[in-house]
Amino acid sequence: MSSFHRRGAESLGFPLRGLRWLKTFGACALWFMCTASIFLGTTSRLVESAQSPASHSPTEAMRNTVKQALDVLRDQELNKPERADERITQLKKIVDSRFDYEEMAKRSLGAQWDKLGEREQQEFVGLFTEFLTSTYMEKIHDYAGEDVKFLNERLEKDYAEVKSLMVGKKTEIPLDYRLLLKGGEWKAYDVVVDGISLVRNYREQFASILRSSSYEHLAQMLREKNAMYSAKTKSGEPRTSSR
Repeated sequence: MSSFHRRGAESLGFPLRGLRWLKTFGACALWFMCTASIFLGTTSRLVESAQSPASHSPTEAMRNTVKQALDVLRDQELNKPERADERITQLKKIVDSRFDYEEMAKRSLGAQWDKLGEREQQEFVGLFTEFLTSTYMEKIHDYAGEDVKFLNERLEKDYAEVKSLMVGKKTEIPLDYRLLLKGGEWKAYDVVVDGISLVRNYREQFASILRSSSYEHLAQMLREKNAMYSAKTKSGEPRTSSR
């Protein structure tokens, strides 16, 4: 699986400040906010999985999730301001069914994960999941109708990488999904935008915090970030575009 994991950017500010494409495309990548034209390319299989065969190929699984998200994203009624919360709830439900947040949290924390007790691990998964979803829910409005062209997929036992391009009016951005076969379903655990791994960047940031402080300090930072978002949401503060 190491062949799938190219080096990303250097450690970025917490949380992901300055990541060139995630500011504009991050919500699309994480929430599978893909666009009207989905082009499914050919696929190649390197090694068959030892588990029970999945009901869909990795690319087909991604395409199905994308279609569901598109139906919500393009629903004009759900785009009305007064239905924003309903729109986000539906999108989150769709994405939650495809993303393995526990695997993402484990990989983002790195070696520190094995040093935690079961209760701390469960707590971190919850904190990380809330932080991750809160960060990108605010950016859903940045979606501007980009298309996604699926290129191919690579399989290595129970792991897969689905390669695609996000096609805008003037740019084409490589957008790859890393998935793990669990219980006969392909679950995404990382998104790579323009060669930059979301999980790797979080791992570098978290490692920097852990080197200078402690796990409890990191957990407290996440609690505070989540509390800030929750307070902002409850206050009804309007969400403004970052562009």
